[in-house]
Amino acid sequence: MGMSTGDFLDIQPTELKFPFELKKQSSCSMRLTNKTDQYVAFKVKTTNPKKYCVRPNTGIVLPGSTCDVAVTMQAQKEAPPDMQCKDKFLLQSVMTEHGVTSKDITPEMFNKEHGKVVEEFKLRVAYIPANPPSPVPEESEEGSSPRSSTLENEVQNLSLFDAVSRSYEEPSKEKSLEALALISKLTEEKTTTIQQNQKLRQELEFLRKASSKHHGGFSVTFVVLVGLLGVLIGYIIRKK
Repeated sequence: MGMSTGDFLDIQPTELKFPFELKKQSSCSMRLTNKTDQYVAFKVKTTNPKKYCVRPNTGIVLPGSTCDVAVTMQAQKEAPPDMQCKDKFLLQSVMTEHGVTSKDITPEMFNKEHGKVVEEFKLRVAYIPANPPSPVPEESEEGSSPRSSTLENEVQNLSLFDAVSRSYEEPSKEKSLEALALISKLTEEKTTTIQQNQKLRQELEFLRKASSKHHGGFSVTFVVLVGLLGVLIGYIIRKK
């Protein structure tokens, strides 16, 4: 709601809106503007004085000047049904003598007697969400919205990622080819060695049988071949 106009003071706003959050204090303010050429005294009352703190709750507004009043709501332990608040504020204002200060204000100044004019305004209380959703960013003057600039950054990051990935992939491909060639070479050598080993075993078996027929024991040639076979097996083991 907007501004309320009286003969003495303009009040803005006419509804006190408190951001509501459980177990947390909340505050709002109202601005009083003196539209006269006289000193105006004001006083703020509420239907629930234990719940609210008003600073200042009384004061003097000089001619043509303004005064801000802060209203603080104490932390609430539970939310009201449907977030509706029935509390109300009453702002009283009255013209005073020139030069009066806030220290000179007395309760009797706001008594409606002897033809004195006391203006009164009632203000309602409303609760609003403590954290309203943030608005969707609008396009800037350059015609590029924050969303599009974010998209550009993501594209740049992806391009950088691809470049880094390629720099890692290229050497790894070369290393893979080298490893495959080495494995193939070692496999061929292993196969050749096994074949040679089998051939030697066959020859050794043949010589052993022939030697046993002639001498009934091991010949010198047989012993030499056994030694050669041991050397070959040792070489194969070292190569593996």
